[in-house]
Amino acid sequence: METTYIKTPLGIVKITGDENGISVISVSDKGEISATIPSILQESVLQLNDYFKGKRNGFTFKLNPSGTEFQQKVWKGLLEIPFGKTMSYLELSKKLGDVKAIRAVASANGKNPLWIVVPCHRVIGTDGSLTGYAGGLWRKKWLLEHENPTTQQSLF
Repeated sequence: METTYIKTPLGIVKITGDENGISVISVSDKGEISATIPSILQESVLQLNDYFKGKRNGFTFKLNPSGTEFQQKVWKGLLEIPFGKTMSYLELSKKLGDVKAIRAVASANGKNPLWIVVPCHRVIGTDGSLTGYAGGLWRKKWLLEHENPTTQQSLF
């Protein structure tokens, strides 16, 4: 398993993976940026940097998150939320086939080990509110605005 740390507009991102895929992408306010990037992680670093530059709206590197069967199902559902769009926890629960599983879906969402790539930030409250986010609500707000920027209309 290889690990690297990169600087992003939202903090220091830790990326961990091996030949089977990327297993962890997380963000924090502290950490030391890696001097070198292991070859197995270079594509993920490139794609994440492109995302932050506004040059990418999806990821193609191989994923290998560790989680229960239910968590994997929820994370797969998250991958189906289009770039620039949001979905409520209730809508996601319905899409996954069990409206009563809303709390379990929210819990699995919160345990997502692949920050940004598995877009848990695109899940919001039924009323449109920015509800819980492990990386902090300010990061969630930033990501949603980054993916769906409001453009000022010209007056002329």
